[in-house]
Amino acid sequence: MDRIGKIYGINGPIVYLKGNLGFKMSEMVLVGKQRLVGEVIGLTKETTTIQVFEETTGLYPGEEVIATGSAISVTLAPGIISNIFDGIERPLNEIAKQSGAFISRGVNVSALDEEKLWDVHVTVKVGDRIYGGTVIAEVPETTAVLHKSMVPPDVTGEVIRVVEDGKYTIKDTIVVIRDKEGNEKELSLTQKWPIRVPRPSSKRFPASKPLLTGQRILDSLFPIAKGGTAAIPGGFGTGKTMTQHQLAKWSDADIIVYIGCGERGNEMTEVLEDFSKLVDPKSGNLLLARTTLIANTSNMPVAAREASIYTGITLAEYYRDMGYHVAIMADSTSRWAEALRELSGRLEEMPAEEGFPAYLASRLSSFYERAGYVQNLNGSEGSVSIIGAVSPQGGDFSEPVTQNTKRFVRCFYALDKSLAYARHFPAIQWLTSYSEYLGDLQPWYSEHVGSDFMELRNEILRLLTEESKLNEIVKLIGSDVLPDDQKLTLEIARVIRLGFIQQNAYHPTDTYVPMEKQIKMMRTILYLYKKARDLINMNMPMSLIRENPVFDHIISIKYDVGNDELDKFNDYKEEIDNFYQHFIETNA
Repeated sequence: MDRIGKIYGINGPIVYLKGNLGFKMSEMVLVGKQRLVGEVIGLTKETTTIQVFEETTGLYPGEEVIATGSAISVTLAPGIISNIFDGIERPLNEIAKQSGAFISRGVNVSALDEEKLWDVHVTVKVGDRIYGGTVIAEVPETTAVLHKSMVPPDVTGEVIRVVEDGKYTIKDTIVVIRDKEGNEKELSLTQKWPIRVPRPSSKRFPASKPLLTGQRILDSLFPIAKGGTAAIPGGFGTGKTMTQHQLAKWSDADIIVYIGCGERGNEMTEVLEDFSKLVDPKSGNLLLARTTLIANTSNMPVAAREASIYTGITLAEYYRDMGYHVAIMADSTSRWAEALRELSGRLEEMPAEEGFPAYLASRLSSFYERAGYVQNLNGSEGSVSIIGAVSPQGGDFSEPVTQNTKRFVRCFYALDKSLAYARHFPAIQWLTSYSEYLGDLQPWYSEHVGSDFMELRNEILRLLTEESKLNEIVKLIGSDVLPDDQKLTLEIARVIRLGFIQQNAYHPTDTYVPMEKQIKMMRTILYLYKKARDLINMNMPMSLIRENPVFDHIISIKYDVGNDELDKFNDYKEEIDNFYQHFIETNA
């Protein structure tokens, strides 16, 4: 029998029912005549509290609320990749066909296309024992992704029937099993999973491999691990979204889940247009062939914004279970926290710092803790890496969302307004950013990049830190009074900033840089520093040394040396040697 209640009170997206109606916590409900999707978020003997994921304008007391018996869940099956959903996994393209450019309330569409026929290759046979995570079928979902349909985590049994390879919909029965009680169970390409419950895994691994991004300041100075977490905080116009776009385009993740959480609609439009044209450098396919987008823009209901990051992380965990490495771009967690704050205010909860609810920290941790590099139930290995943008009001990093996020992430990429206004991109401030993965990743860098990698990286950061201290002196008394060795530090730091850290996202060579080129650039810059320092020690004046064009030539390496022209670095080493020899001979 259906459990039905009647609306007693409405406060924005919050709806109250009177009495104990047998509803369950976190249960999905259908609200009012238009069957708006909602979720039970509070239960007492007297009241049932529901948050509605759609606009509640026009609802009135007395309308019915129907329980569905299941939690807010996502549909997991072929068709997720290349699609664009709202915060509760409703496909926006299908909704547009029904209601045009704006989402109608109560629109009822399947999350995935239930009519489309997929090429299915069955991977199990009669008599096999299968369990949670076992791959029962493989489907070419896009040109870049082979979808592996799995047994739901809580199901085990013996295969008693299978279909032949061929074309099937996501609802068709593919395998029939008999469980230990002797009951038969039909398995299709589809499974459901509640968004607020992490999908299980066999084992978690410590960080050991970097998520390579092709961005020099990230890969070489502040690396993030596969299965790691990072925050990108920054004020308006500092480049949070652009940095995430670069990571989505170039990181060596197999699959990208991009969550536009409360961001402007034109930014999501830019993502859609960019990703539909960009060619993936690894496979030669379109980037959209390994990307799924969740768009919950700033004009959409706040309750769905709160749910959107859980929808995204659940989709990511599903592909992780297939053995893929998934990267999530959450843009931005501040807008998500603002949705929490608004809902908390409607619920009349006691506010904490700056009006955010007292459980802000625990909600942030429950999101970031779902990242990780794991062994799946089927024995494969996969990872979910989370890169969350934070938009502190006025660029104030001491506000609650930034401070609480810092507690749960191990990479902190602080965007700097003054760098952005100076057109230095990415505007990541090297003095306030950090990565706690360096120790974990050192063995990988030593083996795959070079045994001197950490030494080079530390020396570059030392020079940049030294430059910052010297600039304080220069502001007070000018650079002329500095000794030559400190003038050299300022000059080499300029080469590092302009030639290594600054990166042009729109330049065909500079937008993505492999690790082999990055370490050769570091070696070349520091080789120049070593030779110039030797000249300073021989009392050569810095004013003369600075006039040599070699410094500007090293800065232009990022444009002049292609990613497949690394032998050109020998010419630069030779130029530095000639520069050194020239000074020795002219002053002999």
